[in-house]
Amino acid sequence: MKKILMLLIVLSLTYGCASTPLQLTNNVEKGSYDILGEGEGSATGIMLFDIIPIGQNTRFKDAYQRAVESKGGDALLNPVITEDWFWAYILNGYKTTIKGTVIKYRN
Repeated sequence: MKKILMLLIVLSLTYGCASTPLQLTNNVEKGSYDILGEGEGSATGIMLFDIIPIGQNTRFKDAYQRAVESKGGDALLNPVITEDWFWAYILNGYKTTIKGTVIKYRN
C-alpha cells in the first residue's frame, strides 16, 4: 500500500507541472514580410513555497507575444531570450525577456 501511495505522489508531482512548448520558427521567405523594428516583451512567473507555480508555464509564450505586440507585428525574427531570477522568503521569481526583430506578413 505504501508503494502505491508513493507512486501516486511521484506521478502527480511529475505530471502536474506541464506546459505547452513554445516553437520559435524562422521559416519565413525574404520579401514576404515588412520589418517593423526591434521589439521587446517580458513576463514573470513565480514558484510559491517552491512548489506552487503561478504564471510559470506561460511566461515564455507571454513574453514572446508581448514582444510581437510591442510593434504591432505578426512574428519575431532572431529572438534573444534572457532570464533573471529573484528570491523572497516564500517564493522564487523568474522574469523572462525576449527581444528581436518584429515583422508583419504581407497579404
